[in-house]
Amino acid sequence: MSTGTTPQSMTIGAVLAALQPDFPDVTISKIRFLESEGLVTPSRTRSGYRTYSAADLDRLRYVLTAQRDHFWPLKVIADALDAMDRGLTPQRLEAGMPRPSVPAPVADPEAPSAAELTTRSTLRLTRAELTESAGLDPETVDALETFGLLHADESGHFGDAALTVAHTAAQLAAYGLEPRHLRPFRTAADREIGLVQQVVTPHRSGSGRSGRSGAAGDPTGDVLRLCIALHTALVRDGLQRG
Repeated sequence: MSTGTTPQSMTIGAVLAALQPDFPDVTISKIRFLESEGLVTPSRTRSGYRTYSAADLDRLRYVLTAQRDHFWPLKVIADALDAMDRGLTPQRLEAGMPRPSVPAPVADPEAPSAAELTTRSTLRLTRAELTESAGLDPETVDALETFGLLHADESGHFGDAALTVAHTAAQLAAYGLEPRHLRPFRTAADREIGLVQQVVTPHRSGSGRSGRSGAAGDPTGDVLRLCIALHTALVRDGLQRG
């Protein structure tokens, strides 16, 4: 439903003029009737005059098209508009009117793939290199290790995950978050890892409850990816509800 160069605020007369080329039978009374039915809700000026937005005009076009071309009753149109107001996507079914449908969830473009989660790091940084790269002082790096946020390998080197942790910790420090404040993230990550290991172990051995063989490969990365997606969605939900 394109608005083109439609003004952002229109009088009911301007709306009528915009609609009549496509809907010659429409009248001001018709527009007011659709308003009384709750299908369009124009704003009002202080003096009580109606003002219509480009979105209102699109809405009226949708209503009038549904009535004229597809004989939808007002109840069906109202339900469709309500669904679109709640974020459902207008989906065109063949040559028919766009009917609202549930949109596909939006994937986080920054979320790592299953392969990225399980590929072993080839990066090996010394403590000095890690400290300098993240712009941290040695005491902060020590604290990050103390609270389990950084782990060196057997040779004392740090990988790409540690590099991300160090840089993120440095950025969070600007908001007053110290390593001790970040410990819950380590705890939560360990719990997620434990759950994932519990779930994927039967699939690795091919002796899961479903009886499916583990020949398709190790599902660890995919399960981790799904857990991260769930975690992100729960955080977003909590912020939106708060």
